[in-house]
Amino acid sequence: MLSQDFRLRTTWAVPTPRLIGIALGAAPLIALQAVAPGFLALAGLYILGVIGAALVDWRQSPAPGRFRLERLSESKLSLGAENPITIRLQDPRPAGPAVRFLVRDTPPGDFRASALTLGGRIGPRQELRPQYTVYPPHRGDFAFGDLYLRVWTAWGLLTRQARHPQAAAVKVYPNLLDVRRYEMLARRGQLFELGLKNARRLGSGTEFERLRDYVPGDDYRQMAWAATARRGKPIVIEYETERSQPILLLLDAGRLMSAPVGDLAKLDYAINTCLLLTFVATIKGDRVGLLVFADKVLSYYPPRRGRAQFLSLLEALYNVQAQPVESDYAAATQYLTQRHPRRSLTILFTDVLDRASASGLIPPIARLAPRYLPLVVAVGDPTVSQSATAVPDRSAQLYARAVARQLLNDRHETLEALAARGVLTVDVPAGDLSVAVINRYLELKARGQL
Repeated sequence: MLSQDFRLRTTWAVPTPRLIGIALGAAPLIALQAVAPGFLALAGLYILGVIGAALVDWRQSPAPGRFRLERLSESKLSLGAENPITIRLQDPRPAGPAVRFLVRDTPPGDFRASALTLGGRIGPRQELRPQYTVYPPHRGDFAFGDLYLRVWTAWGLLTRQARHPQAAAVKVYPNLLDVRRYEMLARRGQLFELGLKNARRLGSGTEFERLRDYVPGDDYRQMAWAATARRGKPIVIEYETERSQPILLLLDAGRLMSAPVGDLAKLDYAINTCLLLTFVATIKGDRVGLLVFADKVLSYYPPRRGRAQFLSLLEALYNVQAQPVESDYAAATQYLTQRHPRRSLTILFTDVLDRASASGLIPPIARLAPRYLPLVVAVGDPTVSQSATAVPDRSAQLYARAVARQLLNDRHETLEALAARGVLTVDVPAGDLSVAVINRYLELKARGQL
């Protein structure tokens, strides 16, 4: 809930097209004044009658300031997601006819709203909760403005409008909606709906976890035949892998990660993935740490387990912004080896565009391979792939295709060079990043490679 201040600040009335049309009925009378005297006075009486009717209509209709209007929302909105915003409207009148209304909200200017006005009809002692969604394209601090309520009078001659003070600050965090969706589907045993291929298999260990219904893709060697016979449907056994394994997230916040992919920057996609991966790993009992760097290390959180660590990393990721500098991978890996010398799954979120940036990436990351299990996640841009395969019809498109192909070739060579040095890689479009990375994490955990 963003605000509960129902005090009315301003109210005013606006004539409707119906009232204007009725008032224009005096025009013929005024025109007839040129033919015969007396019509002007008749027109004056007609206009006075219209004004009187409007006053009566205004007096017998409810004032918009008497309605209770409030905006309901999460205090933390999610980046790059459709966040629901509910408007609660209450009509406190004990009796009377239903009235037509229109509510207008004022979200932050950068937000993309599914609707700015919500309308309908409301009767005495009734409460309505119309809803719309907002899509924040940036993380940070923002503010909603006031709410405006317009109510039509009983005869439809006027609309009475009021401003309700509902201005409130709101924070946009990495995508928490994906985290909640994961948690909900995990409870239902339906994580395959997210595209998580290995989400139903907790591991290849020997410690019993639970029995559950079979889903396509489960290993038949995990079938619980006795339970299957008793229940009359396929049942499988889940085993739990070793817990409390350290995972370190290395987040590149340098210049290349500020490049946009659709509405979001590559850094935003990486941050959303880091958040969801942290939540999943926390559920699995692993310890998760975070190192953010650009030309130097910006922040470091040693691996810890539990919900408190998830909340700490959420606050840390909320404030990360891309820096207009080249990333120093050597400084980041040196800092990491000094602060955390133990073997761990080390996931680097970065981008690989050209050979110049690759030359600074490959040697320091490759040096991690003997002691750590490094995984480089390259955040891809689907528009580059589209440009590389497009059929050009003018010289500018031909040049763009050549550049895109060179970038993809450099990227491919860099990832191959990393793989040859024992570094694992994931290269997917930004929109598929979360699912691909979590699937790889679950795969490594199931194989006991962490």
